[in-house]
Amino acid sequence: MKTLASLPIVALALAAGLAAVPAQAQTPKLGVAIYKFDDTFMSYVRNAINDNAKGKATLEVVDSQNAQPTQNDQIDQFLAKKMNAILVNPVDRTAAAAIIDKAKAKNTPVVFFNREPMPDDMKKWDKVYYVGAKAEQSGSMQGQIAVDYFKAHPKAYKSNDKTIHYIMLKGEPGHQDAELRTKYSVQAITDAGLKVDKLAEDSAYWDRPKAVEKMKTFLAKFGDKIDLVLANNDDMALGAIEALRQEGYNTGNAAKYIPVVGVDATAPALQALEQGTLLGTVLNDAKNQGKATFDLGFALASGKAASSTSWKLTDGKYVWVPYAKVTKDNYKQFK
Repeated sequence: MKTLASLPIVALALAAGLAAVPAQAQTPKLGVAIYKFDDTFMSYVRNAINDNAKGKATLEVVDSQNAQPTQNDQIDQFLAKKMNAILVNPVDRTAAAAIIDKAKAKNTPVVFFNREPMPDDMKKWDKVYYVGAKAEQSGSMQGQIAVDYFKAHPKAYKSNDKTIHYIMLKGEPGHQDAELRTKYSVQAITDAGLKVDKLAEDSAYWDRPKAVEKMKTFLAKFGDKIDLVLANNDDMALGAIEALRQEGYNTGNAAKYIPVVGVDATAPALQALEQGTLLGTVLNDAKNQGKATFDLGFALASGKAASSTSWKLTDGKYVWVPYAKVTKDNYKQFK
């Protein structure tokens, strides 16, 4: 029987060298749940997460189809597969507590994004984070775009009463973005000293076809009394424009123009800005929201602290990605 002493020196050196090489770290696995794939803005966020993961992590991205029970099952599957972290765009922000409890039981970090959980739920565990934007900022910017327009066009009031008679197209009832954009867009107008009168407000659930239907109803009822349409996102703003154009508005005739303002600065919205059918929108930075979400998830999945990323953490848990006003004057820089 050969002893170590009898092995050739080269073989011993080779064995020692192999022992010194650490085992190659496994590629982190991240589960990503999106509330629904056919939401235009969330498709951009999803693409950004995928792009940032290339060569770094293995992703499993699922469509929750706007159903919280479906998403809950998907989270269970992620945890059963021992994902190193999960990234969640919740269907229902009030359902976050149950997701956090499940993840905590498996010691799996969670990064929520775009739909902010309730503050008390965010405090349930120290491995829970959120990436998004402050909805009140986007609402204020919407209102500012409207203020700039009416101050520059004093004859734009349809009723000649110096009051902006407006329509509000809301997203999902109870969603923090919908509620805060609705509130702060109007508040920005009144803070500027302009008078407002709400003709109608209804939820189109972020959906373009639903917005077309709602806007047709509003046009039939209010017609030329409408001075302004505020929509909580661009898909609904574009739906409103589609309904307006079908009735002869926003086709190039200055006398038949109703300004419409959205949020997200999606590619179709930028095209509408170029065509002059959309007055303005607010950049909801999908690219950086996606990057920040992945960066936090990747760091946590790799056993590192969230603070090790380049993103500023507020209260140790939140990454806020700022908005930006987009009008015909500056839209080209966002294309």
